[in-house]
Amino acid sequence: MSRLNVKFEDPREVADFVNRVEKYPYAMDLSRGSVVVDAKSLMGILVLGLGQVVSLRIYADECSQLREEIEPYIMA
Repeated sequence: MSRLNVKFEDPREVADFVNRVEKYPYAMDLSRGSVVVDAKSLMGILVLGLGQVVSLRIYADECSQLREEIEPYIMA
């Protein structure tokens, strides 16, 4: 499992992120506080709020290609 922090500023970024991650077969979720949503759900991500740093959990051992693809959204 990998954990990353990501951030989205507008709905277009959320839609682009979902299009990128839905190509991968493994499960992923996003959380902020006690709210956890499917990382492949556009509406779920919007519930977390824009402009907020959220935690992405990827349930796979090898996900380097995915990490490269979502690099624009990863926070340090």
